[in-house]
Amino acid sequence: MLYYVGRFIGWIYLRLLYRVKVHGAENIPARKPFIICSNHINWMDPLTIGTSFPASYRIHFMAKHELFGNIFSSWLFRKVGAFPVNRDNADYSAIKTAYRLLKEGGVLGLFPEGSRSKTGRLQKAYNGAALIAVRSGVPVVPVAITGPYRFCKPVHLYIGVPLVLPPLVYDSKDEKKEQLEEMSMLIMESIGRLPPLSCPERHS
Repeated sequence: MLYYVGRFIGWIYLRLLYRVKVHGAENIPARKPFIICSNHINWMDPLTIGTSFPASYRIHFMAKHELFGNIFSSWLFRKVGAFPVNRDNADYSAIKTAYRLLKEGGVLGLFPEGSRSKTGRLQKAYNGAALIAVRSGVPVVPVAITGPYRFCKPVHLYIGVPLVLPPLVYDSKDEKKEQLEEMSMLIMESIGRLPPLSCPERHS
C-alpha cells in the first residue's frame, strides 16, 4: 500500500514541479520479469522511473546500503521495494535478492554506474547489472533521464527497446571478466543511444 500511495504522490509532484515527459512507453515489455537499467543524475531518478512505468509493474530498486543506516529509513525503503547493496565489495547477498525477485516475476531497477553523474555524462558501468541480466536471462530495458530537475524545467525519460544479453562462455576468470565488461558496455551504449548522452569510451 505504501508503495502505491508514494507512487501516486510522486507522480503528481514530478509532473507539477518538473513537467516529466515519458518517451518510448511502447517499448515497455508486456510481461515480467525484466530489468530496468538507467543512467543516474539525481536522487529522484528512482521516483521518476517508478512513476513512468505502469503501476502494476512494481519496481524493486537496488540502493546503496548507506540509505538503510537506521531502523526508520531501512523500514521505509524496504516497504517501497528497495533492497541494499554494498558498492565497495562484491555483495552476493544483494545479487541473490535480485535473482529471487526476478525468479518471482518481478521488475528490477538498477543504475549500472553505481553513483550519480555530476556532469550528466555516462560513466563506466560496474559489471553487476550485466552479471544479473546474463545469469537470469531476462530482458534489459534501457532508460535514459535528462533534465535539470529545476522548477518548471522539463525532465525527459526515454525508454528504449529491450535487449537480451548473450550467455557467458569462458574458460578462465579473466575471460569471464572481459565478457562482463563488454556486456556492461553494451548496456551503457543502449542507454546512450536514447537521448543525446555520451557513452564512456571503449578501452582495448
